[in-house]
Amino acid sequence: MMKLFPWFASSRLAELAAQTPASRDRYVDFLRAFSITVVVIGHWISTVVLLGDNGIKVYNAVGAIPGTWVTTWVLQVMPLFFFVGGFSNLVSLDAFKRRGEPVSAFLRTRAVRLLKPTSIFLGVWFFIFILLTLVFKVETQVAKASILVLGPLWFLSVYLIVTFVAPLMRELHRRYRVWILVILIVLTILVDILHFWVKIPAVRWANIAFVWFFVHQLGFFYADGSLTRAPKRAHIAMTLGSLGCLLVLTNIGVYPKSMVGTGLEQVSNMNPPTVCIVVLTCWLVGAAMLLRDPLNRWLARQRPWMTVILANSMIMTLYLWHLTAYAIAFMLFYLIGFGCKAVGTPLWWLQRPVWIVVSAVILMGILRIFARFERPARRKNP
Repeated sequence: MMKLFPWFASSRLAELAAQTPASRDRYVDFLRAFSITVVVIGHWISTVVLLGDNGIKVYNAVGAIPGTWVTTWVLQVMPLFFFVGGFSNLVSLDAFKRRGEPVSAFLRTRAVRLLKPTSIFLGVWFFIFILLTLVFKVETQVAKASILVLGPLWFLSVYLIVTFVAPLMRELHRRYRVWILVILIVLTILVDILHFWVKIPAVRWANIAFVWFFVHQLGFFYADGSLTRAPKRAHIAMTLGSLGCLLVLTNIGVYPKSMVGTGLEQVSNMNPPTVCIVVLTCWLVGAAMLLRDPLNRWLARQRPWMTVILANSMIMTLYLWHLTAYAIAFMLFYLIGFGCKAVGTPLWWLQRPVWIVVSAVILMGILRIFARFERPARRKNP
């Protein structure tokens, strides 16, 4: 994989790996790369695109294939990304404070890291939209459907807000600790009650803030050592207790069993998030803590750690462009008549690896072009 990116030579990766301080939590970098990789592959496997007389229809195969909802309890790992974000933001804020730098410097650094690859992504797609609508005069439905590739931007907007509020949440964490988590859980449950039982649907969007702030805030407890100092039995209780709670919640007739939006259900646990995502987060974080020690031993080896470094160097580009790669693959397959419309059949499953491989090849080409712009400028030695 490293040979595909000549602008990031193996020697440079080896140098960065050798320079990694012993104090660095490599597991955090692994979780970041792992979560985004799972999201990408999950989208490639489950996204169904149908082009017919009424335009393009897109939905998630989980909603059409019975029993596949169970995979979302393991593979809906976006909460892990926000959890890791909480860890990173607290560690960075503390580092800026130790150096005597203002909070504005932290916010500026974080904004540049997020918005630089995003501005390039938006610029390219703005040009594509112009070509589709004004030059090639494509059908309106096709032009509108191309907006689907902008789906990853929901994450950016929410994550950017959470990051900009991180300095305030850090102070609240220092002062009130676990009470902030409790308040956010209570607010999430209150919103769900107002939505599902009092029938005030508009209020449900408040959980975008409450749920993702909770997940991000939980990352603070990893950063300050609270989660790592907890005994193994606490991690086991967190994991099994959350899993049991999730089983109960998804069988009371209110919440769907799937942890992803399928486009085929009236209610989604993810958009906007419900209390199920809070419980899912606790289950995933508990499991992650149980796996931390063996995976850290594996990450101590040079090759795995170099791969993690490479993945993190282009993580935003990978996430932003993966649906573009899938859209290109769809157009190629549509032109040659490849594909199975009967979702969930043996033929449909047999074709999934082809979709993944072709989308991955296209994404690698996109990364070779755009990933270099995500990497921070390398400081020159005086």
